[in-house]
Amino acid sequence: MVENNDSFIREVNEELRSDQVKQVWRRFGTYIIGVAVLIVVGTAGYRGYEYWQDRQSSASGDQFLAALTLASEGKRDEALAALAALEKDGYGAYSVLARMRAATVQAEKGETQAAIDAFTAIGKDTSVPQVIRDVARLRAAWLLVDAGTYEQVSAEVEVLAAPRDALRHSAREVLGLAAYKAGDMVKAREWFEQITEDNETPGNVSSRAQMMLDNIVASGKAP
Repeated sequence: MVENNDSFIREVNEELRSDQVKQVWRRFGTYIIGVAVLIVVGTAGYRGYEYWQDRQSSASGDQFLAALTLASEGKRDEALAALAALEKDGYGAYSVLARMRAATVQAEKGETQAAIDAFTAIGKDTSVPQVIRDVARLRAAWLLVDAGTYEQVSAEVEVLAAPRDALRHSAREVLGLAAYKAGDMVKAREWFEQITEDNETPGNVSSRAQMMLDNIVASGKAP
């Protein structure tokens, strides 16, 4: 008798649950279907977007490599044309990479001022990631050692010579060279000493700085 009662209670409970499900479905079925459709469509859209991104990135990567090949083969005008197109239509970071490489090609062609202007423009472009802006300013400074003044070099990179800046070693070296070229041996010595006294300076940079310090001492032009 107890078993029959238990069985009867289970059947009643199942029936009640079934009725509740039906009621919920009648009230919210349309919404449930709508949410399910949105999930499916959203997932499909996201996958499609990922596929589109991959295709765009791959295409821009191929264009960039083709431009690098042209440059390495000495076809600089063709390389500049390819890089200009990529700068305009490239996907993601390839646009700014094209700008950087185009400036390098201009320098290789002997168009020094155009290259300096290009690197300086990248260095001032706030839409470009900071690390690339800093590298561009450093590239401009290296060109300015021969083509500009110490003040111009300083305006580009002295801020990068700060104690904890990742590019401080190169910034100090270019500042030291610019000062040396300008005949300011005191300032040149100060920059080269900062390099040799920094325990984190790479060995090759430290060695070059020590050579310059030896030359300055030998010249007798710095107390």
